[in-house]
Amino acid sequence: MAQAKTVISSQAPLGVPSGREAALDAWTAIADERSVVDPGLYVEYDVKRGLRDQNGRGVLAGLTRIGDVVGTVADGDQLVPAPGSLLYRGIEITDLVDGFVAEHQHGFEETAYLLLFGSLPNKAQLDEFDGYLSEMRRMPRSFIHDGILRMPSQDIMNAMMRGVLGLYTLDPNADDTSTRNVLRQSLHLIAKLPMLAVYAYQAYLDEFHGKSLVIHRPDPDCSTAENFLHMLRPDSTFTKLEALVLDMMLVLHAEHGGGNNSSFTTHVVSSTGTDTYSAIAASLGSLKGPRHGGANIKVVGMLDDLSEKVSDWEDDEQIADYLHLMLEKKAFDKSGLIYGMGHPVYSVSDPRAVLLRAYAEKLAAEKGFSKEFALHARVERIAPLIVSAQRRLYKGVSANVDFYSGFVYRMLDIPPELYTPLFAISRVVGWSAHRLEEIANGGKIIRPAYKSVCPRQEYVPLKDR
Repeated sequence: MAQAKTVISSQAPLGVPSGREAALDAWTAIADERSVVDPGLYVEYDVKRGLRDQNGRGVLAGLTRIGDVVGTVADGDQLVPAPGSLLYRGIEITDLVDGFVAEHQHGFEETAYLLLFGSLPNKAQLDEFDGYLSEMRRMPRSFIHDGILRMPSQDIMNAMMRGVLGLYTLDPNADDTSTRNVLRQSLHLIAKLPMLAVYAYQAYLDEFHGKSLVIHRPDPDCSTAENFLHMLRPDSTFTKLEALVLDMMLVLHAEHGGGNNSSFTTHVVSSTGTDTYSAIAASLGSLKGPRHGGANIKVVGMLDDLSEKVSDWEDDEQIADYLHLMLEKKAFDKSGLIYGMGHPVYSVSDPRAVLLRAYAEKLAAEKGFSKEFALHARVERIAPLIVSAQRRLYKGVSANVDFYSGFVYRMLDIPPELYTPLFAISRVVGWSAHRLEEIANGGKIIRPAYKSVCPRQEYVPLKDR
């Protein structure tokens, strides 16, 4: 039988070799050419690219009672940059962290209750909530074996997405979008996502690195942060400070308003009336992107490169020279970016970075990373000065939470493959709260407008093309 020939449009470049790879190359060139929109048209039609105006402020697309991100204050008729503020249900993040640290209690569970239900729990309510999450952590052995261990992935976020969609099959009421059922599903996912991440990582080590498969069951007496360290480490040991810092990291990443990409994804997908597992899987896909959840890995790589290229970590001039090279696309990944610097809302300071810096210093002292912390502190001080001097900015620039989070994860001996999954383990609380809010206030599918700028053309019969 003669082999079927690949037919390529007459619009394809002439002289292209035959075969599937050549066809794909030709189609790629066409797709690239036909996908580009004239940048001038965005200005002509006043398109808010990225749903932001020219000053970087987000276009108002909804209302929320869950979280607020503040980077400016009113000065007469003007909004001027101010120290950043992050509020969970109206409570300042610094007050929340200081409160649970002073009382020596687990912060993530208290924060989850606050974000889901709008108020801080009393002791009885918090104990009941902790107990419910503890009961929900366990998953069927068959699901762990067949749904995770037998299907190892080189990317843990993808494995988590598959795991979340797999949990749909175990839920007899998976498509029920009543508030009660969605809340039940949300609590299950908050409890189970850490297990999915750690088990997927263990399967990854076994399959792709030939390491021994170590599977610990969750400890009913441990918090979310403690359980993560217990299940990740072969010997299950951790210090109080390690557990406290990871607990605080989960709190800092749990929510960041409805406009961040993954939370907005939750709203968009939930507005269609789909099930909880599909909505959370979509949000995981959003967070996986390096422009969203993967930035802290870039910071770690950048500081590693800087520490190799700069001979004297205490020499401000050497550090400044390296950072200049980064902005000039001559150092590290040649992107022209200094990772961990700047934020769409915060300019004077990111409150999460301020909190994390203090605990990073304590952890560095305990773990023997004080020199590395001092290097981070120098870069944090020098980089904004260089960025401001070299580039025209409508606002200031400061370190964001990603600048220290990767460093903290490294000190906690958490592998880079789990940096973004840990973000997801935390942010699923915010996603769940936003899904509940979308359902409660829904009624319209989210559908922004896109203007077509494609010229009209006539259909040409196949024989005439």
